[in-house]
Amino acid sequence: MEIRLLEERSRILTDTRTFFLERGYLETDTPTLAPALIPESCLEVFRTEYDNPFLGRMDLWLVPSPEVWMKPLIARLRRSVFQVCKCFRNSESLGRLHNPEFTMLEYYTVGADSGHSRELTEELFRACAGPETPSWARPPFRRMTMAEAFLEFAGLDLEVLQDRGALVEAGLGKGLLVNRDASWEDAFNQVFLTLVEPFLPGDCPLALERYPAQIECLAADIPGTPWKDRWELYAGGMELCNCYTEASDPGAVRASFDRESERKKAARVPHRVDPDYPDIFADFPPCSGVAMGFDRFVLALTGERDLSRLLPYPFETILAKDRGAPGKP
Repeated sequence: MEIRLLEERSRILTDTRTFFLERGYLETDTPTLAPALIPESCLEVFRTEYDNPFLGRMDLWLVPSPEVWMKPLIARLRRSVFQVCKCFRNSESLGRLHNPEFTMLEYYTVGADSGHSRELTEELFRACAGPETPSWARPPFRRMTMAEAFLEFAGLDLEVLQDRGALVEAGLGKGLLVNRDASWEDAFNQVFLTLVEPFLPGDCPLALERYPAQIECLAADIPGTPWKDRWELYAGGMELCNCYTEASDPGAVRASFDRESERKKAARVPHRVDPDYPDIFADFPPCSGVAMGFDRFVLALTGERDLSRLLPYPFETILAKDRGAPGKP
């Protein structure tokens, strides 16, 4: 931890709030605990328990994102909103860019699509950049589709590899140890993380667009294509944020919930899913949402690449203290 970085974090947080408030966004402050979560098989969560001597016990979960609370507010208020809050993801790797407790900046723009959110995010970077912000973290953003990235760095035509077996064979043909029984998504992730992501251009922030529709998420499909209207932002080798044109069809959301709920049965920490949650999309306004790792945002704007220099109490430090306590192995 460095005092200079804590001071910069404070400045960037103030500039971020000012940025959204000046544009008419409503700042929200939603709960950290939830009785049910949006099912996402790509992540694990923390479970806790409310224990009341008169009401009994109730399972609760720490939110991996404020989305579960913010979307019902959007449906009710039909307002653009933003929030900076603590989020929690279990079973995460520990290291210079990962901490199971982290700060999330999440913002939703009503009446917008992912393209508008990309331009808004460029403006946010300009508003929050400081004198020491490196060129690789300054806009304008470079744009590249996932299909273009696969073709350039892996030599694979992702658009024609929509069959599970074909993608598995393509990965094997590149020398990867892909399980022949792997799902399409698992095979995609193995190819992407090994042959594509490490080689993405890093001279400026990169918006990687048009993610495969076969990767489950609540982003809107792009009609007539195998893609979702989604982008992720990279800078300095760090994945900073994820953006969707939000899915707003209640039937599509319910189908996604059903598929992901089935996959979550194999999770290390299962959680409850509210079966009525998709009903909020019966009258949901068109909007686009961005979920940004705020700590990584600060790292990028200060030219850093290690959370231990920014966080007062990195999780690894907490673990070390606990292991050194009396009676601990």
